Amino acid sequence: MLWDIDLTLIELPGIGGSWYTEALATAAGIDLTEMPKFAGRTELAITSELLTAHGVEPTGALVRHVWRELISASTRSRPTLSEHGRALPGAADALTALAARDGVVQSLVTGNLPEIAEHKLSAFGLHAHLDFEIGGYGSFSAHRPDLVERAVALAEAKHDTRFAPEAVVVVGDTPHDVESALRHGAMAVGVATGWFGGDELRESGAHLVLDDLSDTTAVLSGFLS
Repeated sequence: MLWDIDLTLIELPGIGGSWYTEALATAAGIDLTEMPKFAGRTELAITSELLTAHGVEPTGALVRHVWRELISASTRSRPTLSEHGRALPGAADALTALAARDGVVQSLVTGNLPEIAEHKLSAFGLHAHLDFEIGGYGSFSAHRPDLVERAVALAEAKHDTRFAPEAVVVVGDTPHDVESALRHGAMAVGVATGWFGGDELRESGAHLVLDDLSDTTAVLSGFLS
């Protein structure tokens, strides 16, 4: 079970733009004049795009410097993150209910950096049932489908078993999440709690679309069918 974070499990409006404003100013002396599109994209893609748009070459060293500053900003914000957002309806119950099922492994496929993923989820008490070690994170690739492949490979190595594509469920709120699942042959679950409605998620190929995660019975029956 591979979860997206932002607008799937939690909502933290404006926080990414705030952290990038700080990080780019410190790492590259850039005044951020236009916010990027965050939805469904990876940190590598976003950072590279922003640097290029401001006339700066996105070298590996500079990208990593920006990331260090992002993590620093996230760390400073961590004690008060819960004051700026919320866990989305049903998220905690869904994670807990799935954790109680034998044979279910829960991790992440997220555009976030690993450290920021942990900061965001722990702020709302949503970290306990997720294995952060086997996640697919936005530092790995600019292409989101690569993150699913990465997460599955790490899970297989850790558990010494093969997870067939059809046994993998990817849950997210954007067509990018759906595409990443379909490219792996996994089940794509769209949750219409973000910028995209149910019809858009269905049109992108989602096998299952939920308005939100508030109906735990529907989550369990849909995810584990």
